Amino acid sequence: MNGNVLDAYGPLLLMFLAAMGISGAILTVSVLFGRRKPNPFKDSPYECGIRPTGDARQPFSVQYYLVALIFILFDIEAIFLYPWALVYHDLRLFGFVEMLLYIIILLAGYIYLWKKGALDWNR
Repeated sequence: MNGNVLDAYGPLLLMFLAAMGISGAILTVSVLFGRRKPNPFKDSPYECGIRPTGDARQPFSVQYYLVALIFILFDIEAIFLYPWALVYHDLRLFGFVEMLLYIIILLAGYIYLWKKGALDWNR
């Protein structure tokens, strides 16, 4: 390994420290200068402008959780495309075949979900 470890990971450490510093500063400023006038209306749960009715512990359909899981899955898949796009020029044919296999596996999962009816909203 050539060079110092700080040369390789310094920018990442700097970005992490900057993110932590900015978020800490924003939280501190909001605590110091924010208004604190609680009332029952502010303490009530927000339901998209609709008055809350019923019990908060009512069961949800499994379809809701399945859609949320599918969303997270495809979101993570999209995240993996960014690093690949950055090194695509260096990888050449190997990188292309690798990503082609990755997309084929994702497509197989998508087709499986489609055949199982997980994407059917009218059930």
